[in-house]
Amino acid sequence: MQETRQNRISRLLQKELSLIFQSQTRQMHGVMVSVTRVKVSPDLGICTAYLSIFPSERADELLGNIQQNTATIRYDLGQRVRNQLRIIPELRFFIDDSLDYMERIDELLKK
Repeated sequence: MQETRQNRISRLLQKELSLIFQSQTRQMHGVMVSVTRVKVSPDLGICTAYLSIFPSERADELLGNIQQNTATIRYDLGQRVRNQLRIIPELRFFIDDSLDYMERIDELLKK
């Protein structure tokens, strides 16, 4: 029962966070931020979001910028999901480097 609710809320948060990042990166040409995975703690108090950032060379810079603006992102998220959630979870962002990892393995296999 609890896992079903966690999954439903994580899908909702992933969708809304991706829309927030899509609107924020529209002004920055050549930059794309996508939310690849969202995990929610069992008490729904912490939301861990994994981000895929293109181009990957600017990933650390953009992740630092996102982490500095976590309060603003949480506020925007709260405005979007205020009718579905009573408490807006604390946001934590990490870089999802699985695509870079797969690319590196592919390069090694080609050699």
